[in-house]
Amino acid sequence: MKEQNSMSVSKVERSMKLLGTGFKVGANYIKHYSQKMVNPHKDRTDLDEANASDIYDTLSHLKGSALKVAQMLSMDKGILPGAYSDKFSLSLNSAPPLSGPLIIKTFQRHLGKSPFEIFDTFDMQAAHAASIGQVHRASKDGVLLAVKIQYPGVADSISSDLKMVKPFAFRLLGMSESELAVYLKEVEDKLIEETDYVNELKQGTFIGDACNGLESLRFPKYFPEYSNGRILTMEWLDGQPLRDFILSEPNQDLRNKVGQALWDFYSFQQHELKLIHADPHPGNFLVDHNGNLAIVDFGCVKEIPADFYHAFFSLVYPPEGTGLPEMQEWMFQLEMLNKKDDPAKIKFFTSMYLEMIGLFGKPYLNETFDFGDPGFITGLYSFGEKATKIPELREARGSRHFIYVNRTNFGLYNILHELKAEVNTGKFSFHTGEIV
Repeated sequence: MKEQNSMSVSKVERSMKLLGTGFKVGANYIKHYSQKMVNPHKDRTDLDEANASDIYDTLSHLKGSALKVAQMLSMDKGILPGAYSDKFSLSLNSAPPLSGPLIIKTFQRHLGKSPFEIFDTFDMQAAHAASIGQVHRASKDGVLLAVKIQYPGVADSISSDLKMVKPFAFRLLGMSESELAVYLKEVEDKLIEETDYVNELKQGTFIGDACNGLESLRFPKYFPEYSNGRILTMEWLDGQPLRDFILSEPNQDLRNKVGQALWDFYSFQQHELKLIHADPHPGNFLVDHNGNLAIVDFGCVKEIPADFYHAFFSLVYPPEGTGLPEMQEWMFQLEMLNKKDDPAKIKFFTSMYLEMIGLFGKPYLNETFDFGDPGFITGLYSFGEKATKIPELREARGSRHFIYVNRTNFGLYNILHELKAEVNTGKFSFHTGEIV
């Protein structure tokens, strides 16, 4: 893969880069509509592919929060045209890596030494390169290490980058101003946390220790002495990237084992720890030769407030005898319904939300669930597609905590569907069938 020898770090440089992309996108539209005048039946395929390519090329150069938003959108299947989600998915684990001089400069700035002065060995070729940083193999005293290096300027450009990607987000997502503002504010807060590698070290250590008793899971050991806010050193865990594992067509027993480990990992966090590893894309997981699942990135962790947890899972798994008034009260608590809504609006939104919750909550209804059932994931996508065509559902509704909680759970469902795994979904859901 071609290396990147420079980065646009200043706000002016990054603004000019995006502005240039805006002109390219505008030119693509002019070309498209000129061709459509000659051929009225021409579809948007070429336009979407050209725009997706131009936007991704710019975001992959800028890296950081701009590329991270593209990564997040690529995971939300159905929200973007295929050309965009396909192109943006490259950011999951294959963005162009930084060149050697930039790597050494980053080490000297943040740890005061070159990597060759710190480690016994250090591979200058990046093993993985994504949106916030890239990972290199190294060793120290016989221990194999994974060293994550944050791209220069990423942490300092989050707010300005998100402001700059607003016009693209408006066009791609069709969100209202208020809805987009809530979305980007929550994303900004989590990205600020994600660029703090000291925080990631603490989160990875805490969750790894807490989940230590779960079967078929592995977590890396961290090395604070070789880490700081922009460089993170951890144990190198061998394994096949989860996407590659899926593409290798493993047998059903292996699919179920990995799927069960993934479900238990997320279920234990949500229901026992009241937090979630909120970045469930396949690049953050490895499968070793024994079928164990390794989790190698803890940059994005979302705490779930107690009141949100109670209302959310009460809707998903209502206690026996729950009636419509109780369901609507939880919807009010979650800001899905508003006290200013008239009766017709309350009836409409209640009906839509109950349909959505019924689809989302299917895995919780029985002790086991087959995520390979195409009807399940198709139902979720069909509802999402239908919702985008209903003007009333373009309103900004729901607690900001939905953004990462929903993204995490739907991301989990997508991976389990790709695995075609059948798992025991009741193992950690609730202790007694009641909300805790």
